[in-house]
Amino acid sequence: MSTPVFRAFGVSRLRMASDGEGVTTLVCGYGCPLRCRYCLNPQSWREGTATRAYTPEELWRVLKRDELYFLATGGGVTFGGGEPLLYADFLPAFRAVCGEEWRINVETCLSVPRRAVELAAEAADCFYVDVKEGDPARYAAYTGRDGCLAWDNLAWLLSVVGEERVVARVPLIPGYNTEVDTDATAERLHTMGITRIDRFTYRLPDQK
Repeated sequence: MSTPVFRAFGVSRLRMASDGEGVTTLVCGYGCPLRCRYCLNPQSWREGTATRAYTPEELWRVLKRDELYFLATGGGVTFGGGEPLLYADFLPAFRAVCGEEWRINVETCLSVPRRAVELAAEAADCFYVDVKEGDPARYAAYTGRDGCLAWDNLAWLLSVVGEERVVARVPLIPGYNTEVDTDATAERLHTMGITRIDRFTYRLPDQK
């Protein structure tokens, strides 16, 4: 069996309060199934982006310099992107290398095959799910994809890992939805049993 790799376009060290508990290092995976109108990281899917493919051991050697901070603060590594679950087989392999003391967080849209979510659930401590929209038409208008897969995966993930390991991010996207729409999305999440909901407003590229 070949060694899994994680193709990253960036590694950002010593982050606080933006990508999980404690001090974290963000590892940004290249590639994304969505094409959001106001993508925050378009380099994650554009051709020509410089990337590096890490094996679990190679990434562990890069990140272990900050292990003291991880252990002292309850932090660890956050896999973001792009869509890190495009490399879902990497996550259990990385967990086997780094051990149980580091927290592993995943920032995902969940618009991936179910098997990828299953593999991630084996390794990750917390999932930050970019829900985007609860209304199918608005979801499609903003992302270019049907949101049914993502919502089905969210329901499955919640049933397996529990609500304490899932944070749902609900954005207000100027020009695409309203506060009434985000209220409806939050209510749908509450009905599913999700209690950790992060609501925020996208700052569009032309806004200072």
